[in-house]
Amino acid sequence: MNWNGIKITWLGHATFRIQTPAGKTILIDPWVMNNPACPESEKKIEQVDVMLCTHGHFDHIGDAVEIAKKHNPVAVGIFELCAWLEKKGVKQTSAMNKGGTQVVGDIKVTMVHAVHSCGIADGDQIIYGGEACGYVIEFANGLKLYHAGDTNVFGDMAIIHDLYAPDVVLLPIGDRFTMSPREAAYACNLLKPKVVIPMHFATFPLLTGTPGELQKLVKDSKVLELKPGVTIS
Repeated sequence: MNWNGIKITWLGHATFRIQTPAGKTILIDPWVMNNPACPESEKKIEQVDVMLCTHGHFDHIGDAVEIAKKHNPVAVGIFELCAWLEKKGVKQTSAMNKGGTQVVGDIKVTMVHAVHSCGIADGDQIIYGGEACGYVIEFANGLKLYHAGDTNVFGDMAIIHDLYAPDVVLLPIGDRFTMSPREAAYACNLLKPKVVIPMHFATFPLLTGTPGELQKLVKDSKVLELKPGVTIS
């Protein structure tokens, strides 16, 4: 498919860096420097204009505060998570909730549902971080990308297709803490994307799902298996 100037880099686990056609940098689920799946060559962050956080688990926001303090991006998340980020010194937060849409820089962001927990490890406590979510990102050139966050498959993914029709979906497949390839394949049947990019697998031994398993089960979408640090455009 034609990416129309968009560049997508998987940094391992659920973390993605996306460059828009206008040259803005989006970082989704900022777990970079302490992410064992992220290549060493990618752990030095040069620029972040927008930071999207799907939920408050360490393997999704582990480096959010440090990155935000250094690069001062607009940090997007559910209300309670943004409130926590503000308490930690993040200057530019842009809270939202499910069903809401906002324009951030040169992208349009819609927060959608996810089926997962969301507790923030803060010192020796786990505090409430709002609900987990996913995002549909619409770029200025019309391409739409859905980052599902951590989730199981749910029937309302059909609504995400009907309302937003994402061209590209980023789906967790690791099992144990998210859906496995079997559920992810069912999600593809509901979402009907052109391209599905697997994520949230192989970072830890417990995450056993593989892109090969997903490929065997998906019929009408292209499964694009990325290696951490590789950019597609």
